[in-house]
Amino acid sequence: MAQSQSPPSSPSKAKAGRFIGSFGVQVLVAMAVGLGLGLLARSLGPAEGQPGYGLAETLHQVGAIFVQLLRVLVPPLVFTAIVASIANLRELQNAARLVWRTLLWFAITALIAVAIGIALGLVLRPGDHAVVDLATAHAPRTTGSWLDFLTGLIPSNILGLQASTKIVDGAATTTASFNVLQILVLALVAGVAAIKVGPAGEGFLAFNASALAVVRKVLWWVIRLTPIGTIGLLGNAVAQYGWTTLGQLGAFVGAIYLGLGLVLLVVYPTILALNGLNPLRFFAGAWPAIQLGFVSRSSIGTLPVTEALTETRLGVPRAYAAFAVPLGATTKMDGCAAIYPAVAAIFIAQFYHLPLQLTDYGLIVFVSVLGSAATAGLTGAVVMLTLTLSTLGLPLEGVGLLLAIDPILDMGRTAVNVAGQALVPTIVAKREGILDEAVFNAPPREVGADEAVPA
Repeated sequence: MAQSQSPPSSPSKAKAGRFIGSFGVQVLVAMAVGLGLGLLARSLGPAEGQPGYGLAETLHQVGAIFVQLLRVLVPPLVFTAIVASIANLRELQNAARLVWRTLLWFAITALIAVAIGIALGLVLRPGDHAVVDLATAHAPRTTGSWLDFLTGLIPSNILGLQASTKIVDGAATTTASFNVLQILVLALVAGVAAIKVGPAGEGFLAFNASALAVVRKVLWWVIRLTPIGTIGLLGNAVAQYGWTTLGQLGAFVGAIYLGLGLVLLVVYPTILALNGLNPLRFFAGAWPAIQLGFVSRSSIGTLPVTEALTETRLGVPRAYAAFAVPLGATTKMDGCAAIYPAVAAIFIAQFYHLPLQLTDYGLIVFVSVLGSAATAGLTGAVVMLTLTLSTLGLPLEGVGLLLAIDPILDMGRTAVNVAGQALVPTIVAKREGILDEAVFNAPPREVGADEAVPA
């Protein structure tokens, strides 16, 4: 904690600090370049055989590789971070109180966010103003249900692996993927067991801490590629979708981003102010993580930066931040699990002219507050949306109307997710009297790569 106000002293830290200091500029420049290249590919024609196809495909591959690099690090990062967080809780005398207070504030902020989403859906009525073609409606391949969610918590194997088979043109293709929820459960069990066995578990916890440091270092190298990934991700989105699809769903996009803006710029600052904290100081400290979340569309990929900033800029004790931030990165989703499914469900009901009753809105609140863990993963909120639609009995085909613009929406959703994941530990630490307010109120300094990988 004492080192958090001192400037980087070593050449490596100074170099890392300069990198982070220019990170925002690099990302902004990359967004402008990606936008320009995407528009160029769009104007030349991005379809196969057209002049812009090569550029569009290059942008797609660059973005896909960046996301894949993040994805491959998710399983070891989640497991080692959660085990380490359980171990770190031993350093806190009021650990049980901090855990339930954290979960309580997760629920409170989610409740406020979903209420805003419902209000915007009813006031703006985006489904009545959509001009999207009904032919684009189709059920997604991945759907969510409460039964799948509950059974999915039980690990099917020690690695949390799950396989799926697709048949295309008569050929069967089997792919394996990781279930983040199952990895979370495995990590919680392993962490608690390691503590319960006493000295016999210390070697495992020491190895896990070393593995976490290695994974974070590798992830930081990937994060350094964010400007390049930004060019590919944003450029591909513009080249593929252009402005036509956004125009067709303009009211829906506007409702989502208005809701995200209200939560990020009104609700969160109000909560901070009511707890005696300066909102401007909070955003100055958390901004690099929020910005990275917007670009990468990955709460888990942003996890090391979020945790480092929560500790070194916001003043949350490391032992508590190491628990609350990883937990939030997998379950705290005000953007993906509260605002988005609320507005999207109302949009689909309005589009299909299906009336919703008061009990339906209650179900939206229930699903959003309790089911946000269903969104655990790298990107996207399709599972959460289909879980909401199936609970309400709304047509799952409506999801197909929204998939084309999902990457654009996911940027804003993830930025709000990350902000909430830094906000709750800060609020809880303040209310419990363990927040280092001198660090919180100090002018933000640069956080280098070495500090994003705690020793």
